[in-house]
Amino acid sequence: MNEKEGGAVVLTLGVLHGDGIGYEIVESAKAIASAAALHAGVAVQWKTLQMGEEAIKQFGTSMPDETIAHLSELEGWLMGPHDSLSYPAELKELRNPSGELRHHFDLYANIRPIQSSPFVRGMIDKADLVIYRENTEGFYVDRNMFQGVGEMMVTPDVALTTGVFTRKAIERIAHAAFQKAQRRRKKVTIVHKANVIKLGSGFFLSLCREVGKQYPDVKVDDYHIDAMCAHLVRRMPDFDVIVTENMFGDILSDLAGELVGSLGLASSINASASKVMAQAAHGSAPDIAGKGIANPIGMIESTALLFEWLGEKQKDHGLQLLASIIRESVTATLKKGIATPDLGGQATTNEFTDHVINLMTEGKICK
Repeated sequence: MNEKEGGAVVLTLGVLHGDGIGYEIVESAKAIASAAALHAGVAVQWKTLQMGEEAIKQFGTSMPDETIAHLSELEGWLMGPHDSLSYPAELKELRNPSGELRHHFDLYANIRPIQSSPFVRGMIDKADLVIYRENTEGFYVDRNMFQGVGEMMVTPDVALTTGVFTRKAIERIAHAAFQKAQRRRKKVTIVHKANVIKLGSGFFLSLCREVGKQYPDVKVDDYHIDAMCAHLVRRMPDFDVIVTENMFGDILSDLAGELVGSLGLASSINASASKVMAQAAHGSAPDIAGKGIANPIGMIESTALLFEWLGEKQKDHGLQLLASIIRESVTATLKKGIATPDLGGQATTNEFTDHVINLMTEGKICK
C-alpha cells in the first residue's frame, strides 16, 4: 500500500522473517533495499509480521490470521524460508506458511530467473533463463483444492495423490510466460509429461500451445520433464523462458540454480495480478542458522525482483532503478571477491551485506 508521508509517496512492504537462516537473510535484504531506496529516491517502510516458529509460540499456528489480514492491505512483502518439518505434528497436516499465502492470495506465478555470473564458479556458463512455474495447482496437493488437500489414505497400504489442471490456471501462467518472452529473446519452452500423464499434463501442453498462437513473434518448443533435466545440464544457455506446472518447475529451478553456482543464489517471486511475495528458492538451512555464514544473495535478488515487478506494474522508474541498484551492488561485491563460504569466500552474512551497502554509499554504483 502506498501512503502519503510529508507529501511523499511511501511504499509499505511486509517482512516475514521465517525460520532457520530466515532472520539473517531477510534482514540483509531489507538493509540493502533500504540503502538502495535512498539512492533511487524511493520512500520505503517495513511492517514486521509473524510467521513460522515464532508465530507458533505466540499464536499456536505458523501463519496467523492477523498476519494474513495485514498482508491483505499491502502490495508486497518479503518472506523468509520456513522449517515446517520441525513444527508440531498437528500443524504438519496444514499448509506450510508459503503454501498458505500462495493459496490465500492466489499468487499463481512463481517466477524464478537463473543467470550465470562471471564472478561465481558454476558448472554452466552464459546461462540466462527464467522459469514460469504455475503456483496454485498441479501435483502440489497443499494448494490445489478449494478446501483441504488433494491427498487421501484409502487404507493403511494405499495413498492417493491428486493432480489438478484447469484451463484458467494454465492459460494465465502461459500468458505471463509469453509476455515475458516478448521482452526477452522471444522463445518459450513448455515442460510437461504428456506422454504418460496424458490428460493432465497433455492439457497443460495443448493449452500453452494454444496461448502461444497469440504471440506469433515468439518461438515455441516443448520437452518432457526428464529430457529437460538433461538438456539443462547439457545446454542451458539455449533456453530463454520455460513454462511448466508446479512440481516440475520446483525441480527444474533447483537444478538450474545449482548448475550456475549455488542454490543460495536462486531468487524468486510469487505474484498475482495485484500482489507480490519475494521468497528465495532455497530452504531454511537450520544446520547453519545463527552462525552468520548464510548466503543472503537469493533473498536480496528476490527483493530486487519484487521492486522490478512493482515498478513494471506501476510504471514507476524509481522502483525499477531501485532494483537495478541492488543488482549492480551485489555484482560489484562479488567482482571484488567478497562472498560467503558456500561460494568459496570468507565473508559473513553481515560483512557481505555491509560491503554491498558501502558500494552504494561510496557512489560506485551508477544510477
